Amino acid sequence: MSVTLSTLLRDRAAADPERIAMTVHGIGGLTFGTWHRRSTGVAAGLARQGVTPGDRVGLVFGNGDWLEYAVAFLGVLEAGAVAVPLSDRLPRADADAMLAHCAATTVLRAGELPFADGDGPAAPRPADLAQILYTSGTTGRPKGVAATHANLAHGCGARRRPFTHSRHLAHAFPIGTNAGQWMLVNAVDAHPEVVTLPRFTPARFGALIQHHRAGTVFLVPAMAIEMLAADVPGRHDLSSVLLLGSAAAPLPSKVAVRLAGAFPNATIANYYTSTEAAPAQTVMLFDPDRPSSVGRPASGGAVKVATAQGDPLPPHVTGEVWMRSPAATRTYYGDAAASAEVFRGGWVRMGDLGYTDDEGYLYLVDRESDVIKSGAHKVSTLHVEEALHQHPGVVEAAAFGVPHATLGRAVAVAVVGPVAHDELRIFLKDRLAPHELPVRVVTLDRLPRNHGGKVDKRVLREAV
Repeated sequence: MSVTLSTLLRDRAAADPERIAMTVHGIGGLTFGTWHRRSTGVAAGLARQGVTPGDRVGLVFGNGDWLEYAVAFLGVLEAGAVAVPLSDRLPRADADAMLAHCAATTVLRAGELPFADGDGPAAPRPADLAQILYTSGTTGRPKGVAATHANLAHGCGARRRPFTHSRHLAHAFPIGTNAGQWMLVNAVDAHPEVVTLPRFTPARFGALIQHHRAGTVFLVPAMAIEMLAADVPGRHDLSSVLLLGSAAAPLPSKVAVRLAGAFPNATIANYYTSTEAAPAQTVMLFDPDRPSSVGRPASGGAVKVATAQGDPLPPHVTGEVWMRSPAATRTYYGDAAASAEVFRGGWVRMGDLGYTDDEGYLYLVDRESDVIKSGAHKVSTLHVEEALHQHPGVVEAAAFGVPHATLGRAVAVAVVGPVAHDELRIFLKDRLAPHELPVRVVTLDRLPRNHGGKVDKRVLREAV
């Protein structure tokens, strides 16, 4: 019988009601018993308000509200409704557009949860729609990615729970992101207590890891870069960490090497997936011989490099990256045309270009939308960024295309860190081809990012 997150929470509450599932540092914790009891109350409250199975319910919460958000999310699912997670940091116009797009019937916010006594509707079925999660929109209009209960709970409920090597799992992923939802699922299903904090800063996250002696830590590359720049490894005891996972964006090889030194007892793992493809993913345990690979398929999924029509390409030939989910495939809510372009016969077009080696390891070349067509050449921004990160004075870097009078488009780069532009150009001449060299270099205090931690290259292009 297929499980759902609602049945998982019910079973954990019955087996161990006083065990803490999730803690927000400085705010408090949530036991499985309290979580289930309060979510059941929300489900009954929604039913009393007239919410029926299949109705979309917006969830607008901030990162300090993780405990209340967890109660609300599972309450919506138990009511048979469809959860639409949104960060309270989204511009009001963007949030309103997303809620209008999915025709949300009601919106829940922190401090406003509807509680009632009594039973809610019948338990949802695994094939029922459970969640609509909006993409970051870094390459265009955000799309609502719809997932069923079976998709969200795929792989859960096993006798051996994930991350059994840890008593605590620390993360700082924001609400409203695919990575954040992954941590919510871990709070329901995994062995360790999930701990987070209301707002990420390098020092606070280092203190969180040290305080809880976290054995498992998840972050995005931008957080890792900030922690290294702030010398968090020199200021906090990180020896408890046995697994350090990076997700949501490519991890530069130089950063991975430095992380391996900063977390002396940890295995460094890079996870590659997307909101559309989850729970399919590749996992790469850092290997100095393959520093730029994002790994091989995990958890029963599959990966291929293929043409736009889906025809597989041989190793070392660059093409589109496709993933096949081991669970029920997601889709774009209310957008049949876009769904037909991305979701095909169980496979998902990732929007990335890449290639595999002879052993099936995947290497990303670039986001298809980020490739710079400069004259007769195509330039990989990931390749340029990898070269930029090799300079000791570069803390962060991003490459992007800008208009050029003769080439059409050319390479521009934005860097964070104390490096002179002339010195950087000389450094890059030995590492990049002539058509890959930047025509414009700008230094910024920080790179613009969306609330999921990804560099927003549209903002960079508009600024330059």
